[in-house]
Amino acid sequence: MTGQVRTVDGRVAGRRGQATRQKLLDCLSEMLSSSPYRDVKVIDVARKAGTSPATFYQYFPDVEGAVLEIAEEMATEGAGLTALVSGRSWVGKAGWQTSEELVDGFLDFWRRHDAILRVVDLGAAEGDKRFYKIRMKILNSVTNSLTEAVKELQSKGKVDKDVSPAAMAGSLVAMLAAVASHQKGFQTWGVKQAELKPNLALLVHLGITGKKPTK
Repeated sequence: MTGQVRTVDGRVAGRRGQATRQKLLDCLSEMLSSSPYRDVKVIDVARKAGTSPATFYQYFPDVEGAVLEIAEEMATEGAGLTALVSGRSWVGKAGWQTSEELVDGFLDFWRRHDAILRVVDLGAAEGDKRFYKIRMKILNSVTNSLTEAVKELQSKGKVDKDVSPAAMAGSLVAMLAAVASHQKGFQTWGVKQAELKPNLALLVHLGITGKKPTK
């Protein structure tokens, strides 16, 4: 967390106040992993953190406000996913490695933040612009880099000019997000995690390069 941490009424929180605030966020994150978002109440978060609802309201207007704080931090980390694509090669064996590492990093990020991402998806689906912006911040980090990758391959004559870089990149990222949020569901289809990754990487590689990968 960077910068000054303030209470709801604008006062700068001291070290103990910051620690309490963070503990409330940590407890809320933990509760979101085991309880439906709509069922989480301020009194339950405060009790789990060993403090009072009044203390909770010093730092957050409501549960949704605290959830947005967690989501913003998660989105900031998610923006780092661009490193999986930006400046990477899509030619030859290096291209296959880029595909594998993108899939691996994307699925891992979704697993680690599964609880808060479910809430973000719910809010975005219901038309809440705050959650929609957070979701797009994460997806844009990869979409923009993949768009540039397709443009670069087109400039070198390696990808057909009829391909729309933004449409291809956006479609692939939407696919990655859908698969990442459905990872547990694949098990009911008899698909193992070890099988999912290479097949997803194959789709990504074909989408970006138009070619079967060199392994």
